[in-house]
Amino acid sequence: MKSYYRVMLGRKSVYAAECFSGGFIGADFGITIDLSAKLSSDWREFNKEFIPVFLSSHPDKTRIGAGLACGALWTIARGIQQGDVILSPDGAGNYRVAEVSGNYYFAPGEILPHRRKVRWLDAAITRSQMSEALQNSTGSIGTCSDITSHGQEIELLIGDTPSVPRLVASDAAIEDPVAFAMEKHLEAFLVANWPQTELSRDYTIYEEEGEPVGQQYATDAGPIDILAVSKDRKRLLVVELKRGRVNDVVVGQILRYMGYVKEQIAEPEQTVHGAIIGLEDDKKLRWALSAVPNIEFYRYQVNFKLVKS
Repeated sequence: MKSYYRVMLGRKSVYAAECFSGGFIGADFGITIDLSAKLSSDWREFNKEFIPVFLSSHPDKTRIGAGLACGALWTIARGIQQGDVILSPDGAGNYRVAEVSGNYYFAPGEILPHRRKVRWLDAAITRSQMSEALQNSTGSIGTCSDITSHGQEIELLIGDTPSVPRLVASDAAIEDPVAFAMEKHLEAFLVANWPQTELSRDYTIYEEEGEPVGQQYATDAGPIDILAVSKDRKRLLVVELKRGRVNDVVVGQILRYMGYVKEQIAEPEQTVHGAIIGLEDDKKLRWALSAVPNIEFYRYQVNFKLVKS
């Protein structure tokens, strides 16, 4: 199955022109060895080996920053497959589109030395053409982000699919597709309005160099919606967002995320907590949460009103 990724070509797309003319995408992160023999199929093994390498050359970074960097490097070098589609900003408000055509190779002494060959298409997408949801996903912080959930829209934008998208709720817990459409921007709204939420009293979304990096943090069980840290730096918070009603299955999911954070990210003195945000809960969820006091449930409300001007 084809996947879709947004890949930055250097900070602020500084290397975009070279990548477009050279037919490649790539990454750096200060790791200067050929990774050909190091790219295991499990990105956790890669991170375990290379997080210390990254931290040795970036002593000012945290384990979270190191994990993000190594995770992005593994994704570009191994996780992305031939045939997958890449969107990369050109620095002028457009996104160039490419199809991955080759495996990893190392270009020592060159810009972005950890590379993949790609075929850049003639298609270019402007941000104004994108839905708000795709704008939010492609605008997320980080070198590489998985935007596969927007695959249908991307295909329409590059002209490969003539069909017209329909409003479909794929989540069995969502009974009303209209409500789903109103709620689909929950994550972006929550991040943008974090200071107004109850969670902001104790937590901030994790940042590196003044930029939030705690949104869509990759783990082997899937991306963590939001990773936050307490203002005293003693607690990490895993936030899981669910549209519509929430059942007890999500408890197991967030516990997996929390276990990963405890094992791979948290410092020895830090504790890990969880927050589930949804429209409604039920008895089964409340019973499950009663056994795990370090996870809390929050309800959100979607309001719609007309204001005469």
